[in-house]
Amino acid sequence: MEIDIVAGARPNFVKIASIIAAIREAGPESGISYRLVHTGQHSSQEMSAVFFEQLSIPEPDIKLSVPAGSQAEMTAAIMMRYEKVLEQKRPDMVLVVGDVTSTLATAITAKKMNDIPVAHIEAGIRSGDWTMPEEINRIITDSVSDYFFTPSEVANENLIQSGVPASRIFFVGNTMIDTLLRHQHRFHPPAFWQEYGLQRRHYILLTIHRQANVADPKTLEGIIKAVVRSAVGLPVVFPVHPRTASILSHLFVQAPNLILCPPQSYLEFNYLAANALAVVTDSGGISEETTIMNVPCMTLRSSTERPETCTLGTNVLLGARPANIEQAMARVLRGDWATGKAPFLWDGHTGSRIVTILRGIASGNKQLLLQHSYANSQNAYNY
Repeated sequence: MEIDIVAGARPNFVKIASIIAAIREAGPESGISYRLVHTGQHSSQEMSAVFFEQLSIPEPDIKLSVPAGSQAEMTAAIMMRYEKVLEQKRPDMVLVVGDVTSTLATAITAKKMNDIPVAHIEAGIRSGDWTMPEEINRIITDSVSDYFFTPSEVANENLIQSGVPASRIFFVGNTMIDTLLRHQHRFHPPAFWQEYGLQRRHYILLTIHRQANVADPKTLEGIIKAVVRSAVGLPVVFPVHPRTASILSHLFVQAPNLILCPPQSYLEFNYLAANALAVVTDSGGISEETTIMNVPCMTLRSSTERPETCTLGTNVLLGARPANIEQAMARVLRGDWATGKAPFLWDGHTGSRIVTILRGIASGNKQLLLQHSYANSQNAYNY
């Protein structure tokens, strides 16, 4: 069976690394081969190529090289260019990950091309917030998918409630955590670590990129000032996302303890996250990683598609209110924060579970698929 593995943005690269590693480890006898399709949604060195290098992801077989633009423009461009790829050679399956524009666009294109089967990694997660483009991407991608690989029991139940047959749902865990655990020993400090005299557990890591937090300059300014003020002199390390940088350039946000830096590569960023006193972010993926690394995480959102990071992990939802940030920071500074616990199956073996299912699909082994599906949940985890 030949599958197309699609990636386009930073979270995609982290997730596909686990799957590609598992396919390699399974070897040719698995009966699975793949084409790696890079849409080009993130094309800068910091957001793309360096992740391939650091995570041992091979050079893409196909580069769509989609130019930057609005979500509608990028969705249309990806669909048009991927359609031409599929016309030249049709895979047996298209495997998409996560909830970015590339995920949605390629899944729809595959289904329109004579119903090529689609497998969705990280299926079933929901925030309930329809103002997030990612939520729309998740729901539409799941609506056209054939196979659903889920990271949590909540995701399983979301799919069941939406009418997905349990026999098509496979509870496998979290591929991002596979990559985190595989490369954790390689994390290293960024070049500016010594320049600013950073020390373990003596700084705050800040990331902001979601439209709701950066579209209004006053909201963005209020968040940054609240974090800087409530850090009480501790350095605040802020890798600035390109979307945020364009807005930040028009604001007067300066403080002696605020360290602005470019986006960091995977190994450097996660070194910063692993050694921070706390992370303040609006990223869902970072809340997963901090849960496993047992680092306090304050999420600048009112909802999350990853509730297990709050119920089991180290994550707390704050919204974007400065008062909430200040209260949460005070808790961190006095050591009053919950200890994280890894959610079920976030154990570093998700990629191999996915490959087991793909082998069952490739061979037509219905018994194996039923055994590991959510329809037979008592035995679904005996891979």
